[in-house]
This record gives sequence, structure tokens and C-alpha cells, in this order.
Amino acid sequence: MVMELEYDRSLYGKEHLAGPFDVTTELIQAFTASLSETNPVFIDEAAALAAGYKGLLAPPTFCTVFVSRVKLPDINLDFGKMQVHAGQRVQPRGDIVAGDQVTASSHLKDVYPKTGRSGTMVFVVWETTFRNQHGEVVADVQESFAVKE
Repeated sequence: MVMELEYDRSLYGKEHLAGPFDVTTELIQAFTASLSETNPVFIDEAAALAAGYKGLLAPPTFCTVFVSRVKLPDINLDFGKMQVHAGQRVQPRGDIVAGDQVTASSHLKDVYPKTGRSGTMVFVVWETTFRNQHGEVVADVQESFAVKE
């Protein structure tokens, strides 16, 4: 039996924009420290410049700092009472360096039920594309949320 989900399907294909977000040396350094990253291109601007980058390089998953600042609309899912973060996938597509400004464009990617040992859950998947000030795509982030009864 296929479960028919009720939610706002008009959100498919609609882009939700956020930003611009300033990429600062301090933000990169704080993110890098939280990862215990030791690669000099993420810590020292001189090392990044010597390696051929345009400035202090942000680690590949850096744009996750900005994902929480993207306001996503309620899909009005008629299921469950509790939503939890179910995962995140980051696809780096270009360099992000100190001094950049990035913008985010998010869209609803998928909504689907899945039944397991603990019962049925509905997964809501959003995809966010980040672009720098030159319009170049620097990362794609896919976030999943599980809604439980």
C-alpha cells in the first residue's frame, strides 16, 4: 500500500534565496578550529597564497555555517508531531576564500515516507546551492529532516 502524503506540493521548483553572507578570516578560522583542522591553507593566509589560492581558504564543508541562516518555508506536511535533522551532504564545487560573499538558493527536492522498525517516518529533503559574488557555484548542500509520529 502506497502512503499518500499531504503537503504543499507548490513548493517544488520554487527557489528560496538567502544572503549575501560575508566570508571573513575570523569565521574561517573559527570553523577550522572547530574541526581541529591543521592544513596550513585553512589556517594561514600566507600559506594559502603560496599554494595559489586568492586568500585564506575555507574547508570544503564551510558553507554549512550558512545553511542554518537560510529560512525554509513550512511545507504544511500533514504527518507526525516531531521533526529531527536526519542528515546533511555537502558537495564542494569551488573554492571559498576570505573576502568572498556567498548567496544561497534553496529548493524542495523530495518528500517521501519510509517504514522501519520504529514505524513510519517521512523524510523532507532540501537542496541549497551556494554561489560566490562572481556567480560561480561553490557548493551544494542537501539536508534531510525526518518527521515522526
